[in-house]
Amino acid sequence: MLGQNVMVGQGVRIGDGCKIQNNVSVYSGVTLEDDVFCGPSVVFTNVFNPRAFIDRKSEMLPTLVKKGATIGANATIVCGNTIGSYAMIAAGAVVTREVADFAAVGGVPARFMHWVGRSGEKLGADLVCPRTGERYRLEGAMLRPARAEEQ
Repeated sequence: MLGQNVMVGQGVRIGDGCKIQNNVSVYSGVTLEDDVFCGPSVVFTNVFNPRAFIDRKSEMLPTLVKKGATIGANATIVCGNTIGSYAMIAAGAVVTREVADFAAVGGVPARFMHWVGRSGEKLGADLVCPRTGERYRLEGAMLRPARAEEQ
């Protein structure tokens, strides 16, 4: 679903079930996997260090937003980064580095705040989703859904 005044560049890939709110430009090099939400006025960059007087179209860096991620209103996603599956980007955040699966980040530059489950709910220390009861586990610095036998 595309809102008003949405621009989609050539070669952009938008998965099934995505919702792109008003005033978003999705530039060439951006891939949105299935079920991604982009809030109003989200900004994707496509060149890391643009200058009006230097043609850098050949320097475009790809940006990947994985399945189920949410990007809040007025957030900026600097090109060349990957937003992990089910991650949440706070409104107004500026993402300058990779965002892990299930991570919630915010601020300028965006920093890790806490873990979230697939439903978008903040996970407590027990890593159990308060909405669904789904359990998660940490593997190093990555959060993963618990295996069936751990549920």
